[in-house]
Amino acid sequence: MSLLPAGADEVVVPVLVRDLTPADLPSCAWSGSATHLLHVEHELDRAAAGEVDYLAVCTPTGLPVAIGGVDYQVSAGAGTLWQLGVLPALQSCGLGTVLIRAAEDRIRSRGLRRAELGVEESNPRARALYERLGYVAYDSKPDAWDVEEPDGSLRRYETMCTMMRKDFS
Repeated sequence: MSLLPAGADEVVVPVLVRDLTPADLPSCAWSGSATHLLHVEHELDRAAAGEVDYLAVCTPTGLPVAIGGVDYQVSAGAGTLWQLGVLPALQSCGLGTVLIRAAEDRIRSRGLRRAELGVEESNPRARALYERLGYVAYDSKPDAWDVEEPDGSLRRYETMCTMMRKDFS
């Protein structure tokens, strides 16, 4: 059964997962504000030091359509997925799954046996994806970060997150 409207054509586009680079950042404006991209740029410095992996799911032209990181410094014996995002126009097309599976491969390649992440309680679609991929909730905790307002000022955003993990066999 197809989810496409009657008369619609389906196009299959191959994607490649690779490390995100500083040169990619201008193409990632869809993922957040200028402040967010500065944070991502800082994370790329950490990636160069081996503390994190920051991945990009790219179209054949090389443009990132999904990005996200794995931090190896948060929890002993685990990789912590964070800052996962998919180009809004391409959400629900499987790109998040591709990104998460690639991140899990990176975690396993370091000899770690667990992936963890936090999902905002106000984001049931993301939680449903993580559950479909085998993640199990184990706790909840508050989280907060700065967000850039349209006028350029920063505001502290506070939320509750469900903590989830997946053990690898």
